[in-house]
Amino acid sequence: MQTRNKVLDDISQLMTNAMGVAQGAREEAETAMKSMMDRWLADRDLVTREEFDAVRAMAQKAREENAALEARIKALEAGK
Repeated sequence: MQTRNKVLDDISQLMTNAMGVAQGAREEAETAMKSMMDRWLADRDLVTREEFDAVRAMAQKAREENAALEARIKALEAGK
């Protein structure tokens, strides 16, 4: 009975070690994938959210100014 417990203990220890190795490999793979994705994204000419919002605000302001100028031109043309 003693040898059976020793075999089960050895198998249990082996499984525990294997799970630890698998966990470490998973974490290493995740880190490598994140690093690869970060490099890939950095190589692309993507803008940040703040830059996008700033350009969008500038475009909105330009549209409003164009609409105001268009209305002013129409008013001036109507007065001729």
